[in-house]
Amino acid sequence: QVQLVESGGGLVQAGGSLRLSCEASGRTFSGYTMGWFRQAPGKEREFVASITWRGGNRYYADSVKGRFTISRHNAKNTVYLQMNSLKPEDTAVYYCALDPNPTITSREGAYDYWGQGTQVTVSS
Repeated sequence: QVQLVESGGGLVQAGGSLRLSCEASGRTFSGYTMGWFRQAPGKEREFVASITWRGGNRYYADSVKGRFTISRHNAKNTVYLQMNSLKPEDTAVYYCALDPNPTITSREGAYDYWGQGTQVTVSS
């Protein structure tokens, strides 16, 4: 099994920044993809960003492109989401997820393992 633990959420004013972290433990895969998703109250969960573990290829949702940056530290089995210029519409529970396959994707069904989520609240 794989365990994913997110941290770094909180309350921030519009225009501010936060950095989320997600540490993976347990069974390891070679060449897997990590992703961030979010779910706002009353809305469906949506893709935010993803990164391949070996190649470092990145893919972003249009809504966060230019403001969010996904990165990873392989030795620490950790993926990060740096969020800048935050907006009230970024308020959501943010989830880290792992896809055992190396192909980068935004498709939620491709991700087999999920963290418990961390709350991000952006005040106006």
